[in-house]
Amino acid sequence: MSMPGTPPRTPDERTLRRWRRYLADERAEASVYRDLASRRKGEEREVLLALAEAESRHEQHWLDLLGDRVGKPLKADVRSRFLGWLARSFGSVFVLALVQRAESRSPYAADPDATEQMAADEQVHEEVVRALAERGRSRLSGTFRAAVFGANDGLVSNLSLVLGIGATGVEAHVVLLTGIAGVLAGALSMAAGEFVSVHSQRELLMASTPNPDVRRAIGKLDAGRNELALVFRSRGMTARQAELRAARLIAGPDTDTAAFEAPDADEHEAIGTATGAALSSFGFFASGAIIPVIPYLFGMSGLGAVALSAGLVGLALVGTGAVVGLLSGSSPLSRALRQLAIGYGAAAVTYLLGLLFGHVTG
Repeated sequence: MSMPGTPPRTPDERTLRRWRRYLADERAEASVYRDLASRRKGEEREVLLALAEAESRHEQHWLDLLGDRVGKPLKADVRSRFLGWLARSFGSVFVLALVQRAESRSPYAADPDATEQMAADEQVHEEVVRALAERGRSRLSGTFRAAVFGANDGLVSNLSLVLGIGATGVEAHVVLLTGIAGVLAGALSMAAGEFVSVHSQRELLMASTPNPDVRRAIGKLDAGRNELALVFRSRGMTARQAELRAARLIAGPDTDTAAFEAPDADEHEAIGTATGAALSSFGFFASGAIIPVIPYLFGMSGLGAVALSAGLVGLALVGTGAVVGLLSGSSPLSRALRQLAIGYGAAAVTYLLGLLFGHVTG
């Protein structure tokens, strides 16, 4: 079905190029959604195929405007082609996060040749993709949070430690031993902290969840003196609401399935497991913390070791920042630069303090 449009009477070559670019991008975006759908099942697959169909309607709009001036099919822009490759190769939450960001940058709202319906479609598409990506983010949130924070903490804390100690003027082997000690101490501390944190969070969730075994006692309650109503009053219902809810349960204990339900699996999934968070935190802290030590492992010392250590950590900080930006649907570049600035800022302070301490004690 073509969408209504009002093209200029005699579109110039610049306008035609813009329409052809939009046509190529719509085709590429529809292909991305179909590729993502091919790696999913059930409702998610149906939603992605519906998005692909919507992009095909937009494609038809530009075909109608171009008429016999379609010309040689253009390649989609680099971003769309990259998304297509990711969708075919991985089909992960990272792709959905990138697609979400791409939908949010649609130019149709400011383009006179695109319809209001098309601009509205793109806004709705962003929300649909956001909801799909949120499922993946929830599944990743527990362990991924520990991984990202662990890696970042390892990078920043051990770079600061190594540069601070090195700036005092001690021998290179002392810096190396200090850095290795920082790797082990920090990784174990992070793992223990994450294990306790996630385990405690799960225990709190379990303690706040209604006991499903209470359902078996409902049939034995005295309908005239109904303590069951007190349960619902304690949850914030009025006396009248609580009496009605309790009476309904006593009349048919299996009719109100939400009254005493088991723990929500999605909530547990979002929190992650204590062991998984601990192992992830240990591994990623250690992998981050070892990077500043690498130059000293190869026998380097002095400013050369400092420069290489800082450079390696900078690259890693940019990488972790970009990943967080991708998953959050925000700019990977801005998150990468923010991560870099924070990490280098902390390292610079400890390096200057080390210089000062070395000067005072020397």
